[in-house]
Amino acid sequence: MYDIIHLIHRKGEIMRYIEGIDRKRKISFPECIDDYITEDNSVRVIEAFVDSLNIVELGFENSCPPNLGRPGFDPRVILKLYLYGYMNKINSSRKLEIETTRNIELMWLLRKLKPDHKVISDFRKNNKEAIKRVFKEFVALCKQWDLFGMEVIAVDGSKFRASNSKKNNFNDKNLNRRIKYLDEKIQKYMSEIDENDDTERSIRKVSKEELKEKLWELKERKKKYENYQQEMKEKNIGEISTTDPDARLMSVNNNGVDVCYNIQTVVDSKHKLIVDCDVINNPTDHGQLSKMSVRAKNTFGTDSLESLADKGYYNVDDLMACEKEGIITYVSKQLYSNSTGEADFYSDKFKYDKERNIYICPAGQELYCIRKKPIDENTKALKYKNFKACSKCELKDKCTKDKNGRIVSRPIGQDFLDTVDKRTNENKELYKMRQMIVEHPFGTVKRAWGLSYFLTRGIESVKTEVSLAFLAYNIKRAINIIGINKIMERLKAKNSLNNLSLHKLVY
Repeated sequence: MYDIIHLIHRKGEIMRYIEGIDRKRKISFPECIDDYITEDNSVRVIEAFVDSLNIVELGFENSCPPNLGRPGFDPRVILKLYLYGYMNKINSSRKLEIETTRNIELMWLLRKLKPDHKVISDFRKNNKEAIKRVFKEFVALCKQWDLFGMEVIAVDGSKFRASNSKKNNFNDKNLNRRIKYLDEKIQKYMSEIDENDDTERSIRKVSKEELKEKLWELKERKKKYENYQQEMKEKNIGEISTTDPDARLMSVNNNGVDVCYNIQTVVDSKHKLIVDCDVINNPTDHGQLSKMSVRAKNTFGTDSLESLADKGYYNVDDLMACEKEGIITYVSKQLYSNSTGEADFYSDKFKYDKERNIYICPAGQELYCIRKKPIDENTKALKYKNFKACSKCELKDKCTKDKNGRIVSRPIGQDFLDTVDKRTNENKELYKMRQMIVEHPFGTVKRAWGLSYFLTRGIESVKTEVSLAFLAYNIKRAINIIGINKIMERLKAKNSLNNLSLHKLVY
């Protein structure tokens, strides 16, 4: 098996180690590079899938190369490179460039082509919509191969760090704090200049010229911060990210905050394959359940669908929109605490009497609706209170900090929310599947593949990066489900049909 056995003598014993070949010895490699790639290697799936795509219809740049000038790379080549990279934890264009020179699988996949990092990064930048269409193309293949159950889906969002540090994210609060600090420093330097040109600073004396230079720097920084405030006011936005303007400060795990994007996914329950994905820069998930569920329903082409989501999607308008589209929702109820933090006096402990239109508090008192105007389309909620009873209640301090008493708000669509709550409680076993379904892709991409942050900037570029990552996930997942050999058979059949159609079109 090995050419050399290294022998070591120690105290009369012979010890052996396995050694490699002599580096200067001439050896015979296989005659062709294809011999290095086994038949069950996943790169063959990447090759077959990408070759099955109609890159002209998908809208790839340079899909119809010009007759004049220096030829460029076939878009299929760079697409194969990216898919291989995301499936193997390599998503940087510079790292991909290095891999093309030393990775035998990539040498086979790209036929020893070596595009540089600029070509690689430009491909992703210039083919945003085409790459998103490729993701949908593979979803259509998964549907054709019966990999979707098309009955139950789960919707969820996860925060991924943007290419923008927290120190380059500004809002009114931190800008006011920084400007206040700069004002104090500016005033201090101006006082030092006025009092004494040679004021002693720490170990050595600071000259008047140095003080003026520092003063100028502080004023320039203050001017920059004031410009940020003016820009936020003109654009009516709450924050500014200077590196990636579309990124926003969001809450992440362990009660921390970071500059992120909120990635939305729809996952089918049968094999945990991603049906659709999107990127938003809103930290909350409100309004996304109906949007993502309807997109999945349209992809499946079904009349009805069951959708699971966590309490972040608990929004009456969103849930009603799903119902109108024939989507049955199972969503965890949100619990709203009171100002004192006493769990016995949370809003869910107040019982509603529908016939009398009153709430009964935990102390047994009745709260009445205070609305006098008629309910119209602009009415979002009704308010209930009984300040007279609250003023005499011994438990008031546990219930509220309002000196007048407790006010309970009831959304106009609460009757429908009660229906959703009842449905979710009656189907707890189904709802428990939610986490197992939708957390699988995020866990794989974030933990196993290490893709917890984005390299690109701008929401459209980030959407492209997400499409590539989740396309790679779906391909790898499909390989694990039905195997490389079966996928290759199906892709070859698809390619044969495409070639036959092309032949008929030409002739």
